[in-house]
Amino acid sequence: MIEFNSTTKIYKSIIGRSVTAVEDFSLQVAEGEVLGIAGPNGAGKSTLISLLLGYIRPTSGSITIAGVNPRRYVEKHGIGYLSELMTINPGWTAESALHRFAVLASVPGSDVKKRVDAVIDQLGIGEHRAKRIKALSKGNLQRLGLAQSLLRDESVMILDEPTHGLDPVWTQRFRDIVESLRRPGRTVIIASHNLDELQRLADRVAIIDKGRLQRLVQTGYDQTAEAAGIYRIGVAGGVARFREILPAATDAGGGEFEVPITSVQNLNEILSRLLAEGVLIASVIPARSVLEQQFREAVGEER
Repeated sequence: MIEFNSTTKIYKSIIGRSVTAVEDFSLQVAEGEVLGIAGPNGAGKSTLISLLLGYIRPTSGSITIAGVNPRRYVEKHGIGYLSELMTINPGWTAESALHRFAVLASVPGSDVKKRVDAVIDQLGIGEHRAKRIKALSKGNLQRLGLAQSLLRDESVMILDEPTHGLDPVWTQRFRDIVESLRRPGRTVIIASHNLDELQRLADRVAIIDKGRLQRLVQTGYDQTAEAAGIYRIGVAGGVARFREILPAATDAGGGEFEVPITSVQNLNEILSRLLAEGVLIASVIPARSVLEQQFREAVGEER
């Protein structure tokens, strides 16, 4: 569906200086896939999105969506897009803004009201539909932005920091929305600093730094893979026996201990022994998710 082929983008200033924002970036994103993009500030995420939307052209290499360049694809088919920062006329109401966005997105006139009502209901902003933009909280403005990206049934969705400003309830609701967007013919790209969200939502995550693809991470757990890391185990009873069995565990306070593991199988062997020895386990969570561990390794712990 989407293909980056040795894509490079170099910005040049009027005084002759150049900055390489994206360098030799190659990646294929399949139909039906949810791809996450993660990286530190200045890594090149915004430039990648601008290239995908056809706002700018690569200096070298190429990008195609369904076999054509992004500008041509957007003009013919459109893309559902949520920008990181929403800038809307503060005097408009939420509902009138969505009507305008629907018209700009070429939603047929007879369907505009139906689609606006549908996304207002989907994003739970019915009580805010008559409010002016300047009166909306950051979270409600973000929900309005999500609503406009869903006005058309696009085959490509690009969401830039979509959970920024959302409270925990609506962060969970956003996960449900992304799951509802999954379908064989649709590709969803989510750029976010929230690694936990990408771990839950994406099929793969492209980690970029200094404009380059540093690592492509498959989310989820592979029982056959080496998975060295730290797990936090909460102990409700049998602490003394726990310490005897796992003397290398670090006390994290509050009845929790951090335990190094080498694989998923190793984790289960540890848990089985603890349970067999009468230790009462209250919780087991990774101190770092698979994605967070990979991210730190890819861009450096100091970042």
